[in-house]
Amino acid sequence: MSRIAAFGEVMMRLETPGFQTLSQSGNLAYSFSGSGVNVVSALARFGHEAYLASTLPDNPLGDAALAHLRKLGIQTPFVNRGGRYIGMYFLEHGFGIRPSKVTYTDRLGSSFNTVPNAPGDWERIAAAVDAVHFCGITLAMNELARTQIKQLAREVKSRGGTVIFDCNYRPSLWGEDGYAAAAPHYRDMLELADIVFMNEKDAMLTLGMPSGATDRLAQLQELIPQVAKQYGIAMIAGTHRKVNGDNTHTLAGYLYAEGAFRFAQPSTFSVYDRVGAGDAYASGMIHAWLRGCDPQFAVDYATAAAVLAHTVHGDTPMATEADVVKAMSRAAGDVER
Repeated sequence: MSRIAAFGEVMMRLETPGFQTLSQSGNLAYSFSGSGVNVVSALARFGHEAYLASTLPDNPLGDAALAHLRKLGIQTPFVNRGGRYIGMYFLEHGFGIRPSKVTYTDRLGSSFNTVPNAPGDWERIAAAVDAVHFCGITLAMNELARTQIKQLAREVKSRGGTVIFDCNYRPSLWGEDGYAAAAPHYRDMLELADIVFMNEKDAMLTLGMPSGATDRLAQLQELIPQVAKQYGIAMIAGTHRKVNGDNTHTLAGYLYAEGAFRFAQPSTFSVYDRVGAGDAYASGMIHAWLRGCDPQFAVDYATAAAVLAHTVHGDTPMATEADVVKAMSRAAGDVER
């Protein structure tokens, strides 16, 4: 198995009970997550040596977050302590035609986004692992975060490690004219990346690539090969999601590598908790790809991992490799005794 790190912020998730809105509820439950946390915790469950590179406040809140990371099987020698705050988001679960809503707060003042890493950290991390996962959410934060994500990515690349980049564009974080602001930073990361998670919307809206097609699948098949060729990316993967009228979702994963697309059979399922499902897809794809699995198996495995993530509470995927392989049969099981 591989040694994999993620560079990213640890977030505190504060959620209302059931399907209540913030204006209805007087109670909030908290947990800790973040895109990098979700990805490497899933990879730890798949058997990899998983690390997080981040910064947590040096107070009881940071202690609680650090204890949670360790509970998830994430190794923490690259988690620095400093500053006073942790980024937070409030989650209201959607139902029917009302979508789930995420409201961010305290992001720019968090320890991760205000406390610089020490000299030598990037060399230490890059020398210890085979691959590092980066997320576009980090690019949206501030110049410190953007500078540090690129410094680490360049160090990993220079040492022959694998750079993994998930576009993960968030309009609420980039603000007005966000696509134009994000574009140069996304191009910098794509120049360094070996594995990328994106779809046709990222190519059109963030990279400004034109398409003559009107159908999403046709746009994907037109633009993704161009991105792979232009930036020299070995593999690009992602999903298409459809929200159905009966409150179910339909998800179909794709993978583009070696000049060919592979698609998973669309899967329709009920949703218990949607947040973090994209990270589950990414972790499943990373796991299968780094193990050298057949590309069709990889996209089927990643899609099954994403579907399973919708069935558990919280951002963090909880499935083992055996769980995902069983889910690939698409057979709903009875109670296991």
